Amino acid sequence: MERPVTAEKAAEAAVRAGLPALLRRWAGPLFSVAVLCLALWALHRLLAEVSYREVRGYFHQLGHGQVALAVLLTVLGYAVTTLYDRFALRAIGRPLPYRRVSLIAFVSYAFSNTLGMALLVSGSIRYRFYMQAGLGNAEIARVVLYTTTAFWLGLCALTGVTLLLVPVPPGLPFAAAGRPLGVLLAAIPLLWIGGRLLWRRPLGLGRWRLAPPPPAQALRQVLVGALDWGLAAGVLYVLMPEAVAGGFGHFLAIFVLAQLAGLVSHVPGGLGVFETVMLAGFGASGQQALAAPILGSLAAFRIVYYLLPLCAAAVLVTLREARGLRRRALLAPWFTALLPPLFAGLTLVCGAILLFSGATLGLPGRMAVLREVVPLPLLEVSHFMASVIGMLLLILARGLQRRLDAAYVLTLVLLVAGAVFSLLKGIDYEEAALLLLLALALAPAHRQFYRRASLFGTSFSAGWIAAIVAVLVCAGWLVAFSYRHVEYDSSMWWEFSFRYGGAPRALRALVGAAAVGLLFAAAHLIRAARPRPQPPTGAELERALPLLGRFPSTQAQLALMGDKSLLFDAHDRAFVMYAVEGRSWVALGDPVGADEAARRELVWSFRELSERAGGWPVFYQVRPQDLDLYLEVGMRLLKIGEEARVPLDRFNLDGKSKKVLRNTVNRLHREGLALEIVPAERVGALLPRLRPVSDAWLRDKRVREKRFSLGAFDPAYLARTPMAVVWQGGEPVAFANLLLCETKEEASVDLMRHVPDGPAGLMDYLFVELMQWARSEGYRWFNLGMAPLSGLQNRRLAPLWMRFGALVFGRGERFYNFRGLHRYKDKFDPEWEPRYLAVPAGVALPVVLANVAGLIAGGLAGVVRR
Repeated sequence: MERPVTAEKAAEAAVRAGLPALLRRWAGPLFSVAVLCLALWALHRLLAEVSYREVRGYFHQLGHGQVALAVLLTVLGYAVTTLYDRFALRAIGRPLPYRRVSLIAFVSYAFSNTLGMALLVSGSIRYRFYMQAGLGNAEIARVVLYTTTAFWLGLCALTGVTLLLVPVPPGLPFAAAGRPLGVLLAAIPLLWIGGRLLWRRPLGLGRWRLAPPPPAQALRQVLVGALDWGLAAGVLYVLMPEAVAGGFGHFLAIFVLAQLAGLVSHVPGGLGVFETVMLAGFGASGQQALAAPILGSLAAFRIVYYLLPLCAAAVLVTLREARGLRRRALLAPWFTALLPPLFAGLTLVCGAILLFSGATLGLPGRMAVLREVVPLPLLEVSHFMASVIGMLLLILARGLQRRLDAAYVLTLVLLVAGAVFSLLKGIDYEEAALLLLLALALAPAHRQFYRRASLFGTSFSAGWIAAIVAVLVCAGWLVAFSYRHVEYDSSMWWEFSFRYGGAPRALRALVGAAAVGLLFAAAHLIRAARPRPQPPTGAELERALPLLGRFPSTQAQLALMGDKSLLFDAHDRAFVMYAVEGRSWVALGDPVGADEAARRELVWSFRELSERAGGWPVFYQVRPQDLDLYLEVGMRLLKIGEEARVPLDRFNLDGKSKKVLRNTVNRLHREGLALEIVPAERVGALLPRLRPVSDAWLRDKRVREKRFSLGAFDPAYLARTPMAVVWQGGEPVAFANLLLCETKEEASVDLMRHVPDGPAGLMDYLFVELMQWARSEGYRWFNLGMAPLSGLQNRRLAPLWMRFGALVFGRGERFYNFRGLHRYKDKFDPEWEPRYLAVPAGVALPVVLANVAGLIAGGLAGVVRR
């Protein structure tokens, strides 16, 4: 006899099952933070004899010519990065206007260089831009593959050649392996360029196939990538002190190794890691005395190569929005999609700048001016509030990315307040100008932040939390570095002084910012727990009924099955029906409702609901006209099949192509078959006579009832819909429940059953009679349902999912009648419309597909047993 499972054991098992998913979610961000901490510790050791004043002194002594040349090289470098996308589009035969492509590429690379692609979904911005430009999933995948390959080929080429020509400082780790590593790295681009000549056919790498491009295209990739990296190195080189010995080649060897270390660390921008390797490299070559000037040049490099392009992006956005307002025209969709992530990234940077500024010494000359015009209490409050605002901006950046109206208003207020406090705490007009510039760019974009949801209800991903923690860690390191000459004493917390109060002010500001972050985290954690998904109550189904009939897709009426939870908007203007399987929170179809604002908000709400539970939001069988809803929240789209819809105004049985159908219908009429449409109120009394037909069909097909996207023989569900019944001799031989739109836009069937020994062509007869009936009732379309995996292309450069789906469609008849189902529906001359799966980037697609299949089949066992 089995022991009953207690609630405690069940909870313990749930925790154990959730641990691997939790570890996977946090492993990457925690690794990045750990590497950052290790790099800052090493940096602290390397700078043991260096003071902050020395670093600041070199920074402010940089010549105007040096800075101008560095800016020029930065402009050239970012111009080169736009060639990645331009050449990629040319390689796939889909060139687009270079002006638009260059804007998207510039902003995307400004984000990826500074913050990392994954943090602000800048990759999704490009994805949406290319989707709206008419590129398919396969073409976008090829663009991404081309640009990524060029990026790494250029780095390999530059690193390999440099390591072969220039010896690595012996004090660096793995210095002895410099030349072998150079040979290996240099061989990769060479093999790529000559691959087409050496291997005529694609190379097999397990299940992958690698086809080298033509030599000219491969050479273009290598040259663009190498030029990009070379110009970046040039920016830093012109900012370095003249006393750095060894020339550009020696410098380049250390630079490429530092960049490799930064990329491998996964720390955004290689922050801390890049600086540590650069200092270690020059220290190993006997230039420890130049640590302060080198660190000053690295700080200038961060500003020129990373921060200035972000400021330029803000200026471009401001000018473009101003032009759009002047012409009183809406901005292009591809550009408006760019705005929220762009503003989120800039807000994150501004918050970090305020925190870093609060952690460092003010300039003596400016502080002397402040001492004459600003009272000490006002200075202290301004310094403290500037850092607190910096932390709040880090938090609000997430709200901007999620398009929250409250985050927009608060960010505008705090940017202006931050600019004022920056001037009052140290006459930091550079920071104030940046904050005001962002406020000016953000002000006219209110329509992009339309969501009325609470910031406390917004989910913060592991990456976002890690980014905020990383900024705080860096600010703490800056406090320790800037005031390392000050001996700590508990009385410092209460010292207030113009001349000697820098360290106490920095400590108070850092603690205040950390306290704000902790208070927000606590408030976020103690919010009301979300209830676990439950089947809808009768009251919820009644709330959904008014929305179902007016929705143009009959798929919405599957909510009446009662096996899917319902998520309504605040005013019952729309709802999403969904179920949970594993980590996948799967919504069936698009949000149901006529109010576009409510439908758009529900996509955000559903994503946040699933993410707070540690799940993956998935939208199954979404329509082409609603793809914008999912692109806006950063999801990617995969085609999963095509839906057959028959235009009833053109449907008839005339002509040679319909001869078989016409003969079948006429024959069955002569055999005494007749179709009856039974109203919903009479269906309940009829179900006992239909039950034997359903049971016989299930036994004959050796299947069991499906769920989720298909109806089942559930009396409560069937009694809510009309029923089409085929009679012969007073007995039912086939039936199907009808899904009808009140607007007469579409008619469809869900549950279809017939007796196994019924006359041949029975289902053809049922469909033809139903279409003729629906046409006579004034319906525009008859929906025959989806043909899974239909329309997927098995091409050599298509994404793996599309190739796999096409292969299963063509050769998977053993598991499911994919081709047969498509051929059967095609004989009614339907219009085929694609259907998509919307999933977040980076999820395990095979797991999601298995979860969806399990939902439909009633568990994975049902998938195997049919």
